[in-house]
Amino acid sequence: MAKTLHTTNCLNTFIRVAEDCPARGGEEPQPRGAGPTVATLQYQMLVQSPYTYTSDDVVFATSAPGRALDAKATKKARNLARETFFSKGQACMRASPLGKRFGWGVHADAEGRVAIYAVDSKRYQALAADSKLTQTRAMRSRRA
Repeated sequence: MAKTLHTTNCLNTFIRVAEDCPARGGEEPQPRGAGPTVATLQYQMLVQSPYTYTSDDVVFATSAPGRALDAKATKKARNLARETFFSKGQACMRASPLGKRFGWGVHADAEGRVAIYAVDSKRYQALAADSKLTQTRAMRSRRA
């Protein structure tokens, strides 16, 4: 019996910033402590390579199991780790700190590849007004 694999990918969707997001513009997340945060890793991936990765790619690469794989890991090891990771449901980009805290909207294109846009940018406003896209919001940090 094959494992059921879950996905965080979405198509033709725009995730606007959370209603309680404190940022009024797109802020670059800063590392804290010794290592990078999930926010800094996601930000770097998406700023350096917009529309290259799917949500699943970003979520897995910035997760603890994804970060534990080193550059020397075989493709088989990577696939096994990814399969194990997605055998359970995972939080999607709606739960990303980019939209909850740092003022970045996430756009998924027709192929599920994602890019981020600052809440104060013209492109963000155009995507937020696009009726052809599924519109949703990043998750709130606090209860209403």
